[in-house]
Amino acid sequence: MVKKKIERVQVDRFGKKTNFIFSILMSIVGFLGVFPFIFIIIVSLTSETSIIQNGYKLFPSEWSIEGYRYLSTMSGQIFNALMVSILVTVLGTIINVTFTSTYAYALSRPNLPFKKFFLVLIIIPMLIGAGLVPGYIVVTNLLKLKNTIWALILPAAFSPFNIIIMRTFFKKSVPNSIIESARIDGASELRVFLQIVLPLSVPGLATIGLFAAIGYWNDWFNALLYITKTNLYPLQYVLMNIQSNIDYMLDNAGLGINISQLNIPKEATRMALVVIATLPIAVSYPFFQKYFISGLTIGGVKE
Repeated sequence: MVKKKIERVQVDRFGKKTNFIFSILMSIVGFLGVFPFIFIIIVSLTSETSIIQNGYKLFPSEWSIEGYRYLSTMSGQIFNALMVSILVTVLGTIINVTFTSTYAYALSRPNLPFKKFFLVLIIIPMLIGAGLVPGYIVVTNLLKLKNTIWALILPAAFSPFNIIIMRTFFKKSVPNSIIESARIDGASELRVFLQIVLPLSVPGLATIGLFAAIGYWNDWFNALLYITKTNLYPLQYVLMNIQSNIDYMLDNAGLGINISQLNIPKEATRMALVVIATLPIAVSYPFFQKYFISGLTIGGVKE
């Protein structure tokens, strides 16, 4: 009872008015974070004529889906690129989280042989990059990954920064008493890692998984380097090409291109491209947030 009263006092140490003010402030901050994306959606639904005459408006004078209608003419190409991006993001995130968590767990153990060597091994790439040409030679000539889906996955499958994050998480958040108890009960190192350490590390895994997923989803540079087959282009690369083609046609109207016949809603299409590129990852974020919250309540040490 005394413990519950102490916890109640700690929770209620601010008055109701103060909590209400903080809630209002946090709501405003949250709205400011979401507002740019809402504004982009509104602009993407604004007619090109209204944008030209009045600029970007929160309440446009004329609504239109011209941008999305124009992109629908390339729906087959965009859908194929979307499937490629989803496949790359899912597989890449699983591989990245697997490599990162296993390597980081090994580094977090105090009895790992050559621990300093393996730690320096991941710090060096964070400080010194190998360079574009050596990386290209390794991927194309040594690994023979050009024009394969693995050329979009494996170059980013190992993240030294995420390893440092998970190494710190394992050392600070996974009690050694649980691991030692499992070893005394006869559990192997692999069983300890899979059945004890990973369930206790859901928040950390969700964090690095989110970092990896965003990196894979937004990646277009690897496709520029290693992919020449159009059916393997990821979404970001296809959308970038569409925007580049629109800019080229509009900027070179004097070269025989009849812009009036093309009727391209440049600004609305640009914003529609942003919506298409960011909406899937924005929709998936609440699922990561769910694991953030649920992971905090999994496991614990009984005193």
